[in-house]
Amino acid sequence: MPDIIILIIILAIFFEISNGWNDSANAIATVVSTRVLTPVKAVLLAGSMNVLGALMFTAVAKTIGKGIVDPNAVRDIVIVSALIAGFLWNAAMTRLGLPVSASHALIGSLIGAAMAFGGFGILNIAGLKKIFTALLASPILGIFVGYYFMKLILKLFGKFPPGAVNRNFGRLQILSSSFMAFSHGSNDAQKVMGIITLALFSKGMIPSIEVPVWVILICAFSMGLGTAFGGWRVIKTLGVN
Repeated sequence: MPDIIILIIILAIFFEISNGWNDSANAIATVVSTRVLTPVKAVLLAGSMNVLGALMFTAVAKTIGKGIVDPNAVRDIVIVSALIAGFLWNAAMTRLGLPVSASHALIGSLIGAAMAFGGFGILNIAGLKKIFTALLASPILGIFVGYYFMKLILKLFGKFPPGAVNRNFGRLQILSSSFMAFSHGSNDAQKVMGIITLALFSKGMIPSIEVPVWVILICAFSMGLGTAFGGWRVIKTLGVN
């Protein structure tokens, strides 16, 4: 295996660890701040569900591998630059206790590095339109769905004793946190899978943008390792501040 590919894999592992380190806190901040679970149990829950989610799918990885830049035109230095920039951003924001999107960081870093290397022509404009539509729509849709779902819950359970409601919804928080961690692993881990796959394709080590099993395993367990670090500052920001 070429040295540059080994370097890319190492950088990808560090990025995936920083991803789990920061974004996992989003899934467990509420169950920790409301004392439904202890921090250690919450981190173990998030870590296991992140790994499980990362092992399930590869569609997003394929989009990252060929939907942002032309895989036939990209070079190693582009991928190295994108991973370093994304990792530094994630690490800095986690250090400051600020929840950020690793997806935004990695996609933005890859676009910037690709443009610096080959200009606009290296970008896959059609793929970027789909990606940016999803990135922009997600928080907006989340606001509306959260608002109306909360209204529905208040209408259905508003007349019940607060103590009973809190106990039952506390248990449901475990389920919702598990689902969030699983969806985080199934989506975010794939982005780094796509980056590694893109690097392998650019070196002619694989015939097409299909994610090798060993890449899936590396990314899944790297994200789980990052989750084990907990991102305690981010948990405090989301759950308390």
